[in-house]
Amino acid sequence: MTDSTTAPILTTFRTDQRIHATNDLRRTGTVRYVGTVSGHNGEWVGVDWDDGAGGKHDGTVSGTKYFEARTGKSGSFVREKGVCGGVSLVDAVHRRYRTESTKEEEEEMYVFSASQKRVNVELVGKNKVQEIFKKFDEIHSISVSYMGVSTIGDLDEIKTLLPKLKELDLTGNLLSKWEDIASLCEALPSLEVLDLTSNQMENELMENDSLKNIRLLVLNNCSVTWDLVEKLRISVPSIEELHLMANKLKIIERPKGNLVEGFNSLRLLNLESNNFDSWDEILKLSYLKSLKELHLNKNKLKTIYYPSNVTSFVPFENLECLLLGSNEIDDLASVDSLNSFPSLVDVRLSDNPVSDPSRGGVFRYILLARLANVKILNGSEVSPRERKESEIRYIRLVMSKMQLNNLEERKSLHPRFVELKAKYGIEDEKPQARVSGPQTLASTLINLTLKCVGPSMGEKQPLTKRLPPSVTVAKLKGLCESFFKLKNIKLRLFLEEKGSPLPQPLDEDMATLADLGLGTEAAILVDEEC
Repeated sequence: MTDSTTAPILTTFRTDQRIHATNDLRRTGTVRYVGTVSGHNGEWVGVDWDDGAGGKHDGTVSGTKYFEARTGKSGSFVREKGVCGGVSLVDAVHRRYRTESTKEEEEEMYVFSASQKRVNVELVGKNKVQEIFKKFDEIHSISVSYMGVSTIGDLDEIKTLLPKLKELDLTGNLLSKWEDIASLCEALPSLEVLDLTSNQMENELMENDSLKNIRLLVLNNCSVTWDLVEKLRISVPSIEELHLMANKLKIIERPKGNLVEGFNSLRLLNLESNNFDSWDEILKLSYLKSLKELHLNKNKLKTIYYPSNVTSFVPFENLECLLLGSNEIDDLASVDSLNSFPSLVDVRLSDNPVSDPSRGGVFRYILLARLANVKILNGSEVSPRERKESEIRYIRLVMSKMQLNNLEERKSLHPRFVELKAKYGIEDEKPQARVSGPQTLASTLINLTLKCVGPSMGEKQPLTKRLPPSVTVAKLKGLCESFFKLKNIKLRLFLEEKGSPLPQPLDEDMATLADLGLGTEAAILVDEEC
């Protein structure tokens, strides 16, 4: 490394300072070196750019290591004029709501209405600006996202400018020190909602009561560790919502014990887009008694289970919503375990192998039939009609797939089967006298009404056919081409069921009629690809 005694140090920047590119407020990074670079004239600022902000190397130039970048391509050297150390919060507020602004800035200029909807602020002329600033003392919510805020500024000026502020969006700025956030909260005692998304926050947080009024805290993409979360437990006692998306969290480390405690008011915890791959880590949250929503989309979880051996408390006692989309869950036992959560009614399982028939998973109706208490599945409300139809189709499927006398296997693989049969009064089919092969096959055939609805197919009379349950969707398409003499038309099939508002697309070619849970009568709409 260059000898520090021969490297003139710039006074404008310091190591570990947060900066943004002079011409791009969204390109942010951290100063890791200030001084000369061998073979290059003048002084340079070595920057480790944030994810997606671009770079050229790992802090090494011509074999000399000047700083350690996070990745092999996140570091670069720039001239002092190429980066900016940011502005104060007060300056950012004035800049955002000035008369002249870019189109991008105008899209970011908004306040929140009483119904919590963003309302764009349109400024025309100096007088309009002055009117806006006269009303700042009445504003409850404001956004200064991506404005290069690096310091809080004069606290008295903030108190005067925004005395009633309750919600503040600081997304994409240059803040990093919790002492600054504490000062901000002191100056704004009414502040309850604070969004610090994409500010690279330090993990040092001294215990204080300045954050005591914060109810909703957003720390998405802030390089947060669980150690900081434990400190927040004491400093933010009133918190009701905590968002921790995209922080590369994988382990919930506890200073003592195995369960996360405190957070007595926390009702929503968002851990989406992290690296959790073990359900055992998530179980450490099961003691949070006020927790109603747990967001775990886009992690790496493979299995789910309910800790039935716990006797000292009821795990996840009040959890109503569990979002598990875009994980790696591939077993139905994990689905069945969700029935053990005492209050769970809202579940997301989309984009998991278990819910994707093309990856060996099952259809929505099977998931719904196996989940006894769910009222919302994958973001869609479950109507009483859908539940009834799904459960009956599921019973048909199980009865067609398994031997009737294999009761233990049924109970193991289909825990709700007996319960559902009793619910709908469905009896097992009675064994019949031995008959010839063709007659036995005929008794299992499914009646299908096929209807052509494609615009280029012409008027064709519906056909009723009896087909084996083993026929796949792909085979059925071929049969429809033959039955209706359709040439050079790429078909798409839909299942039409009585009482259902919309036909269900049959897009999984390898699914059989039995897999679809069709009864002895069903209608198939034969359409064409758009």
